[in-house]
Amino acid sequence: MALFSKLKALFGGKKEKYIIFGEQGGISSCITLPKGFNPSTDKCRMAILMHGFMASKRFYPIPNLAQALADVGIASISFDFNAHGKSQGEFINMTIENEISDAKAVLDYVRTLPYVTDVVFVAHSQGGVVASMLAGRLLKGEQPSCMVLLAPAAVLKDDALAGTCMGKKYDPVNIPEYVNVMFHKLGREFIQIAQKLPIYETACAYQGPVCLIHGKKDTIVPFSYSEKFHQQYAHSELHLLEEEGHFLRSNKPAVMQLVTQFITATPNS
Repeated sequence: MALFSKLKALFGGKKEKYIIFGEQGGISSCITLPKGFNPSTDKCRMAILMHGFMASKRFYPIPNLAQALADVGIASISFDFNAHGKSQGEFINMTIENEISDAKAVLDYVRTLPYVTDVVFVAHSQGGVVASMLAGRLLKGEQPSCMVLLAPAAVLKDDALAGTCMGKKYDPVNIPEYVNVMFHKLGREFIQIAQKLPIYETACAYQGPVCLIHGKKDTIVPFSYSEKFHQQYAHSELHLLEEEGHFLRSNKPAVMQLVTQFITATPNS
């Protein structure tokens, strides 16, 4: 991978242009607008789409969500968290806290776009933890008008306390400098922060409407974590899908319909 990057730079590979920056550098982003939308004259809502652990804005369900939302007149911005996809940063330095910072930087940018009427969060897996905690930390006037969490991975705290990640075991008390997880170096700081994350305590400060979507066959994040989110939120609905796993691929149109129907039924803030 390092050799490929050097060759790409040497022979003039396309250089990423960043308009949003986080703690680890440039954040690669992409805006999808509804068909026929003119940002100079038209107005619309915008969804901020957040991907999961070791994924990117190019991985399902993010591109499908962007298209489904555009089809119902909602713009979206998808982006790569630091050290993922085309964003800058080293994976060993990635933490939930700096991913929250990345998401806030994207939100701040979206707030500058004159055609955006209000903002919604749509997030999958680890992105769901980021979205839920960011929404809970924002002041009331800054919060998204609604939020959709798909298989939110609050299990990451329990995994960190147990010393496991994607089947890889480690000592949760004497944490090594990094843990090799699927050819990625998961850093000690990620684990230390994850062990103490007040996920639900922070998330419940968000008082807006929330849609939780989780597969009953999810073996990565048990659906009980979405059930707990549902218990914590003041205004939420929970959809447990019988045949779906963590990546919600069994019936993609049905998942997209749940997301778009929920958002279109929720008034602008």
